[in-house]
Amino acid sequence: MGIYLHIPFCVRKCAYCDFLSAPADEETREAYVRALTEEIRAFPDPDRYLVRSVFFGGGTPSLLAPAQTERILDAVRARFSLTGDAEITAECNPGTLSREKLSVYRGMGINRLSIGLQSANDAELALLGRIHTFGMFEENFRLAREAGFDNLNVDLIFGLPGQKRADWAATLAAVTALSPEHISAYSLIIEDGTPFGRTYGEDALRREEGLAPRFLPDEEEERGMSADTVRILEEAGLSRYEISNYARPGRGSVHNTGYWTREPYAGFGIGAASLLGHERTKNTEDLAAYLRGERSAGEREVLSREDEMAETMFLGLRLIRGVDLDRFARTFGERAQDRWAQEIAQMTAERLLETADGHLRLTPRGLDLANYVMAAFV
Repeated sequence: MGIYLHIPFCVRKCAYCDFLSAPADEETREAYVRALTEEIRAFPDPDRYLVRSVFFGGGTPSLLAPAQTERILDAVRARFSLTGDAEITAECNPGTLSREKLSVYRGMGINRLSIGLQSANDAELALLGRIHTFGMFEENFRLAREAGFDNLNVDLIFGLPGQKRADWAATLAAVTALSPEHISAYSLIIEDGTPFGRTYGEDALRREEGLAPRFLPDEEEERGMSADTVRILEEAGLSRYEISNYARPGRGSVHNTGYWTREPYAGFGIGAASLLGHERTKNTEDLAAYLRGERSAGEREVLSREDEMAETMFLGLRLIRGVDLDRFARTFGERAQDRWAQEIAQMTAERLLETADGHLRLTPRGLDLANYVMAAFV
C-alpha cells in the first residue's frame, strides 16, 4: 500500500492553482500536525498492509518545521510496517528549503524530493505567481545534492500564456543540465475559480472550439511543445514511462505508479482520498472540521466489478507500457480483449492502441489522443 499525507499550506496561492491549499499561521499548522498524527494513529487494522511508499503532498509540505515533519513520519512508522526500501517523498518548493532542513529530512529517512519549479524563466514564474526564481531553485537543487539526495524530481508546466516552443525548450535544457532523476512535465490546465480561470478561461474555450486563442499557445504550438518534451528529455536519458512523467532507469515514482496500477492507498489530511478493498473514501475539505476531529466528508463509494475493470484500463493506459493483460485476467476472471473486443479492434485499426509484450498500450498517435481512447473504457 501507499500512504499519502496532505499538507495544505503554502506561502501564497499560485495564479493557476486549484489544489486544496492556502496560507496559514504557525498555530494553525501546529494544530493540523496534531490532528494529522491523531488520524494516522486511528487507522484500523494496519497489519493488513505493508507500506512501500509514503508521499508528503500539498500545498507545500516543506513549509512545516522539520520537527513537525518528523512527528508525522514517526506516527506513520509507529502505526504501519514499511518495506526496507520504502520510497518516502516530500514535495517542496524553492525558497522553503535550507541546508539544515534538507539534512534533517535525510536523517529521518526521506529519500526522494519532488521540487516544484514549473519554469526556468523568471518572467514566466512571476506570471504563475511563484514565490521563487530559477536561481533559487538552482541553489536548493545543489543543497539537496550536498545533503545526499540522489532521487530528485522536478515539476514543470508548459503551454503558459505567451509561451513559445523555444521558451519551453530553454526550460527543458536548463533543467536537464542539472541531471535530475525524474521530471514531471504537465500541460497547463485552466481551472475555474482561479485567477488564471478568470483571465484565460475564455481563451481556453476558444482553443477547445478550434479558434485561435489570444494569449495561450494554439493547439499546434502546444502539440509541438509536447513533442519537444519527449525528444529533449529522452536525449537527456529520461525515458517517458507515463503520459506526463519521465525518469532515468529504475527511478520512476513508486508512489504514483501505485495509483496508476490501482494498488491500495490510504490518504491522511483534509481532502485526502483512500482506496482500500473495494471502497474509495474521501476526507472533509473543511479545515476547521478536520481540526475538531471531524474527518469524514461522508464520501464513500463502493466500487463495482465494472468500475474496477474500467479504472484498471484507463489508469493503466496512462503508463507507456500499458495494461498488463494477464494480470487483468487473473484479477477479474475475464480478458480485457473479450470485454472490450469492439473498442480495442476499432482503436487498433485507427492506430491508437497496440498489443506488445502482453500489454495493451497507447501508440505514439494514441498518446496524443489519450483522453479520447480512455473514454472508450469508461
